[in-house]
Amino acid sequence: MKRLIAERLRTLAKRPWLWHYTTELMMFAGAGTGAFLLRFEFSIPPLYIPHLLIALPIWAVVKLAVFHVQGLDRLSWRFVSVSDAIRLAIANGLGSLLSALLILAVAPQGFPRSIPIIDFLLCSACSAAAFLGRRAIVEASAEAKARSGRSVVIYGAGRAGVTLLSELRVNSALPYSVRGFIDDDPAMSGVYVQGTPVLGRGVDLAGVVERKAIEEVLIAIPSATGEQMSRILGHCEKAGVRFRTVSALGEVIEGRALVSQIREVDLHDLLCRHPVRLDHQQIRNKIEDRVVMITGAGGSIGSELCRQVARFKPAAIVAFEIGETALFHLEREIRTKFPDALFHPEIGSVQSPRRLAAVLRLHKPTIIYHAAAYKHVPMMESNLFEALENNVFGTYNVATAAEQHGVEDFVLISSDKAVRPVSVMGATKRLDELIILAMQDHPVRFVAVRFGNVLGSNGSVIPSFKEQIAAGGPVTVTHPGMRRYFMTIPEAAQLVLQASSMGKGGEIFVLDMGKPLKIVDLARNLILLSGLRPGIDIKIEFTGTRPGEKLFEELSFFGEKMIPTDHEKIKVFAGNGLPHGDMVNYLGKLRMLCESRDIRGVVFLLKEIVPEYNPSNHVLRQLLLTQESVQESDNVQREPNRRYAVG
Repeated sequence: MKRLIAERLRTLAKRPWLWHYTTELMMFAGAGTGAFLLRFEFSIPPLYIPHLLIALPIWAVVKLAVFHVQGLDRLSWRFVSVSDAIRLAIANGLGSLLSALLILAVAPQGFPRSIPIIDFLLCSACSAAAFLGRRAIVEASAEAKARSGRSVVIYGAGRAGVTLLSELRVNSALPYSVRGFIDDDPAMSGVYVQGTPVLGRGVDLAGVVERKAIEEVLIAIPSATGEQMSRILGHCEKAGVRFRTVSALGEVIEGRALVSQIREVDLHDLLCRHPVRLDHQQIRNKIEDRVVMITGAGGSIGSELCRQVARFKPAAIVAFEIGETALFHLEREIRTKFPDALFHPEIGSVQSPRRLAAVLRLHKPTIIYHAAAYKHVPMMESNLFEALENNVFGTYNVATAAEQHGVEDFVLISSDKAVRPVSVMGATKRLDELIILAMQDHPVRFVAVRFGNVLGSNGSVIPSFKEQIAAGGPVTVTHPGMRRYFMTIPEAAQLVLQASSMGKGGEIFVLDMGKPLKIVDLARNLILLSGLRPGIDIKIEFTGTRPGEKLFEELSFFGEKMIPTDHEKIKVFAGNGLPHGDMVNYLGKLRMLCESRDIRGVVFLLKEIVPEYNPSNHVLRQLLLTQESVQESDNVQREPNRRYAVG
């Protein structure tokens, strides 16, 4: 007998639907029988036995059908919710009502009318008990497995924190023992959330960690700002506890469970750059089935532009780049990720009009995104002529070639360093903007997109900081007051595409960079994210500002007029350019001065073209040294003549 029962139980375990229906039938039969027993004080008269025998199959069939229609036989007990409880109540009410109507229609005369009411109450109580009991068993089983796991607190008792708690309770693959919540809302202190206490605020974290032997903090505030995340990291550092976070709920909506999104905090969380809202149709109308050329395609922005453009099904992508290694890796990546995209890698320099003309004749691009430029500010201070030849004359070469070969749209990637520039790089970018403004009477729609630093780009401070931390420090910061705007590379590229799709010609689009960040805070947070303590494990040293650097970058000139756009992260600044003829004359003079390596003439002409340019001390010292060298050379040449005259 025992063996037979065990075999039957194993059969039910292999067939959960059979187990479910068997349980429901027993519950319906028990509730109906109990209703008769209660009605007749646990002694059913023989007269009413036929009523019971007729009612039992009707209750079973009708209620099974109603519960099936309500989907309660397909319920996931790991994730039952309030909405499931409402469905259960509706099923009980509807099942009891339909059963009562059918029973009263077919049962013999004298069926007690109170029986259906008692049956409804008993069936509701039994199903609710089964509902809660099954959930309690699942959670208790999971919690028993997790008690030996890591002791954690969840930072944030909001919706994400509660969802994370629920999943941790039922996911046996994650051996976490949640000891409580931390929440910065004072009203939440001491409150119990799903039976779990809120142990205090962030400032109390150190005490909570010591008192509860907490090993890790799970940060569940996907909407936290950069400032909030920095403050939370500070609390974790003070408590000396490991911390991780969960991704934005938007990623969970894509179909991944919240617990699978537990990850290390990174700098993107501290930037708190919210997902970009793109008008995909507007961008697609601009790019789809058109040939798009990107100069500087091997760089951080250029390569990301290639990836983003490939999403909108262009006729072809022409990647123009002087560095063969970067272009080789980009080609391999694009062909792997976007096998349907027609990708043409073209080696060449923007300083070569002949090569540009050949590429444009071959591929006939409709749109050009001009990202090729020297961008390293201190290096360009010492290489003024090379910066002009590449950034200024290179831009003019590409713009002229675009005009000559039927390009419809030309998009210049500019920089916030073009605003009141103190660096050579910034002055060249401002001159680039003036060049495209001067070419507005041509068929090509010329626009510029101006933004600040991109996180993790080539030459960015972040890779340097990571190398210094890996080497054991110190991390070097130029000045404690140094601030910069930051955005992610994908965000910058996406907004460039959006802005270019809005351009009608002559605009300088400025991307919303959010709030500027202090570089020293960025360094301190990066050390924290590496699991180290700033100032203790890794020192921070200040080295002084470098040539061409400003403490604070700007995004617009005082005289520029802001024009609103339909996109909340894109603004337009309309500035006055120079007449095309004047610009051509200026560029001719500048080219001659570069060819003669006349730094004094170049600096003075740059000041004339870009009056707001304020040369750095480094450039001024070069100018003085060059002038002194010229004077010494003149003296040496005159000295023999004087000796000859005296003799």
